[in-house]
Parts: sequence; C-alpha cells; structure tokens
Amino acid sequence: MPMPEFHELVNEAKKQIQEIGTDDLKKMQSSGEDFTLIDVREKEDAEKGTIPGATNVPRGMLEHNIDQVTTDKDRKIVLYCGGGSRSALAAASLKRMGFKNVISLAGGYRGWKKSGI
Repeated sequence: MPMPEFHELVNEAKKQIQEIGTDDLKKMQSSGEDFTLIDVREKEDAEKGTIPGATNVPRGMLEHNIDQVTTDKDRKIVLYCGGGSRSALAAASLKRMGFKNVISLAGGYRGWKKSGI
C-alpha cells in the first residue's frame, strides 16, 4: 500500500497537469490527431498489453530517454501507467523539463481495459 506521502505527491502533480479520460483518448486516436502516446509502466507490465500506438518508456527512465521519443517541447504527449498515478507524476516532471503539452490518462491502462475500448 502506497504511503500517504505518495498520494500527496500525486495529488500535487495532478493540480499542475491536464488529465483526460479513456473516451477522450479514443476520440484523439480515431480522429487521427497527431500526438505521442507513452506507456510509463515497467517493461514486464507493458508486455502483458498496451494501448495501441504506445511507446514504452518506463517511468524511471522517462526523463533520461524522452529525447529518444521526441525533442519537440510543443508536441502533444499523452502518458499512461497502470492506474493514473505514475503518469501524473511523469507528466509533471516532463512539464518541469519544458514540455508544454503533456497529458496524463486518468485511470491508466486498467481504466482503458475496463472501458472495453
């Protein structure tokens, strides 16, 4: 069980970033919107299934390896994890690095699967 301080960090990150739901992501994908989708879960979790079109960059390596995905600070980037906490932290971190259009998927991969999309 995560410590209360983890939840405080996540809640603070969520105040600084934009979140979208699975329906919003599906609309972005089906409309052909140009954005980068990043799965910040660990490789072994991503191997069990990902959202179509996602690139896996584990949360612990995101800041180090984001330049292998994009160097465009204006590019729209949607991040997701298992439930939406790590992706919120990741989005806040990328925002601190100067990325202007980062979004976290509320509910993460579990929410995506649960929605039946």
